[in-house]
Amino acid sequence: MASIHCFFRYPVQLNTSTSTSTSTSTSTSRVPVSSFSFNCLRCSRSSSSSSVDAHAAANKNVGDDVFSVTSSSEYDVDYLGESTKGDFNLNFDRLQPVALDGPIEEVARMEAQEAEHLLNDFGIPSPSSARNSPRGIFCSRTLNLRSISAIGYDMDYTLMHYNVMAWEGRAYDYCMVNLRNMGFPVEGLAFDPDLVIRGLVIDKEKGNLVKADRFGYVKRAMHGTTMLSNRAVSEMYGRELVDLRKESRWEFLNTLFSVSEAVAYMQMVNRLDEGAIGPELGPLDYKGLYKAVGKALFRAHVEGQLKSEIMSKPELFVEPDPELPLALLDQKEAGKKLLLITNSDYHYTDKMMQHSFNRFLPNDMGWRDLFNMVIVSARKPEFFQMSHPLYEVVTGEGLMRPCFKARTGGLYSGGSAQMIENSLNIHGDEILYVGDHIYTDVSQSKVHLRWRTALICRELEEEYNALINSRGQRARLVELINQKEVVGDLFNQLRLSLQRRNRGHPAQTLAATNMDDQELTESMQKLLVVMQRLDQKIAPMLESDGELFNKRWGFLSRAGLWDKSHLMRQIEKYADIYTSRVSNFLHYTPFMYFRSQEQTLAHDSYSYYCSERNDGSVSGVIDN
Repeated sequence: MASIHCFFRYPVQLNTSTSTSTSTSTSTSRVPVSSFSFNCLRCSRSSSSSSVDAHAAANKNVGDDVFSVTSSSEYDVDYLGESTKGDFNLNFDRLQPVALDGPIEEVARMEAQEAEHLLNDFGIPSPSSARNSPRGIFCSRTLNLRSISAIGYDMDYTLMHYNVMAWEGRAYDYCMVNLRNMGFPVEGLAFDPDLVIRGLVIDKEKGNLVKADRFGYVKRAMHGTTMLSNRAVSEMYGRELVDLRKESRWEFLNTLFSVSEAVAYMQMVNRLDEGAIGPELGPLDYKGLYKAVGKALFRAHVEGQLKSEIMSKPELFVEPDPELPLALLDQKEAGKKLLLITNSDYHYTDKMMQHSFNRFLPNDMGWRDLFNMVIVSARKPEFFQMSHPLYEVVTGEGLMRPCFKARTGGLYSGGSAQMIENSLNIHGDEILYVGDHIYTDVSQSKVHLRWRTALICRELEEEYNALINSRGQRARLVELINQKEVVGDLFNQLRLSLQRRNRGHPAQTLAATNMDDQELTESMQKLLVVMQRLDQKIAPMLESDGELFNKRWGFLSRAGLWDKSHLMRQIEKYADIYTSRVSNFLHYTPFMYFRSQEQTLAHDSYSYYCSERNDGSVSGVIDN
């Protein structure tokens, strides 16, 4: 018999013995957390109604005498600046004082060790280990989920992930049909999703697609479908930065929905350069061409043919996630109010949510049962910026009537975020909004309403694995760069010695002064050859860095070997947490306290090195 002390103040006995003699024996084999939790949930939902009635009659939850929950009117702010609303507290007035043996540091260390062992025994990954996986939830700004009263979700590419090749491929096809009808030459063109990645920026003035670092400096660029050399990039963009505020020139690829448009545009840039676009379309520059492609794609969405095709065969376009409904049920049953806020219309939303959710829900639940409020045709980002008329959807056919106030359980079209706040009496940082679009979903909800935010980026899983598989190559590259740096330091010192000798000044050191002219020049010659050879080795390795993710653009989150991409800077700025899919919440709990990681600075490595060098001192004082 094993006793649990870390989860429960009063010991609870677990039977950890194993037996194979009877069919009711307890197995100690580990069950994945997702399957374990989901099966338990199905059992709990299908339990006899008598036990439910008995519990309701008692009208009392387990632990009511022991615990209380911090209310929104009694909350405080903790030492990390987060609200304590939703925290569990001990009812000391009803309990005997709890004695701890020894200093809290020692008690906490032992409890943490025991907690890790028990989590392993339960087959549940700890938050720290879950974070170190492709499906971790990564924290940019500390977020206490316990203080969150409502969680809003976008639908497309958030609650529902599409097969990019299928969905964006069909969007591309419809765009090409519309371009052909407009008189553009599109023969021989085919959809190539590897041509672009999320986070790139279209330069509408030059017909280029660029990848910028966190400062806005362009690191890679493509004109049409041809990648530009480093020299060409430097000559073209060496004196200017990508500025997303200049919307007339720069178009940021915020979401996977941008893939089809970017592919079509870059291919049509080739046709424009080739002179294949006839004069009957008028004098076209790259900016006018972008407008034409955007118009063709917009028509594909507005005319409804694309969505009608997807609704008729959703299984061809949607990649279902069986774990997703349980993740949302956990949040709902933890007291969170769940909201669906999507720009899609009612018919499309209902059809796709039925397909993606209903078959995975227990007890004949429908997708509507998960949400306290549903908003379709929300018109984001204006939904977060201003007020639009609100309509209530009153029939299954989608008939609507004007409405002036939303209510819990309602299905609405239009409206505004402030309307939701007023209806639920929940405001600002009590609401977490989860979406895939950095601007429409994440940036605007944070800037205008101070909602907490989560970004969904499915490509993180592929990038994470690509980074793991690139560790050896990157380590060799860093080693070569470090070797060149050391060799270069010596070369620069000898070069300075030569300069001083030619000017009749003493060298930096006695050793350099004692070198004769021949020795000095021969040493410099050898070092220069070594550095040139290293450059020949380093350059192609840098060029191929990240090709396991994308051969043209490298990693999603990086620009160069060490720096962050412009996309990553946007994520850090606007998304409190980010992850690859909503069901990753299942590997945590609705009560998780996400803490941001230490942010390294340029001088951190130097101070750490010096503290280690000074006989293990941790002072970090640089020894001059």
